[in-house]
Amino acid sequence: MDDDLVFKALADPTRRLLLDALFDQDGRTQGELEAVVARRTEMTRYGVAKHLRILEDAGLVTTRKQGRTKLHHLNPVPIRLIHDRWIDKYTQHHVSALIDLKRSLEESP
Repeated sequence: MDDDLVFKALADPTRRLLLDALFDQDGRTQGELEAVVARRTEMTRYGVAKHLRILEDAGLVTTRKQGRTKLHHLNPVPIRLIHDRWIDKYTQHHVSALIDLKRSLEESP
């Protein structure tokens, strides 16, 4: 897995919207995903296809043919690997304790 491709894919709000749509209902066609994007922004089907291709290249979306239909599926593994590598180490107990202390000090009169 290439962390840079995953970070690049996650950096765009439209791609995050597509991932959220697949999280809500996995196995969607490009047309269904286009409808989700169309509710938020004006984007051509080619724009959606480009975003889906970037998500596929990052390993965040996989596709499967079902007859003549191509279904898109969320692959959460790269996100979990990013979490484990980059986020989890910063949420260890001592860092959490410092954040709790900061919040407590900011809330006190």
